Amino acid sequence: MSNIKEIEDFAEIFKALSNPNRLKIFRQLTACCAPGTVCVIDENSTAFVGELSRHVDIAPSTVSHHIKELKRAGLIRTRRQGQKIECWVDPQTIKLIQDFFLR
Repeated sequence: MSNIKEIEDFAEIFKALSNPNRLKIFRQLTACCAPGTVCVIDENSTAFVGELSRHVDIAPSTVSHHIKELKRAGLIRTRRQGQKIECWVDPQTIKLIQDFFLR
């Protein structure tokens, strides 16, 4: 049986994914690359916040807000590259979610 802290952590993950825009961003990140690798949307770019906004049709400022929420929930990781922020799906969290549903 799961402990209370683990249940609270999963509740935060599912809460983050319950927002349609965050789910759209998360799906874009998981669709473009394997969890744990920096997302490449096209041959010349990684999944910077501005580029993500074009692919999911959401304003860049809104994408930035949702990226922070996904990161806070542990679903994605980010890395600043000058003025840009790279983002990718955290493979450990994906594994935890998978294990949660397989129990």
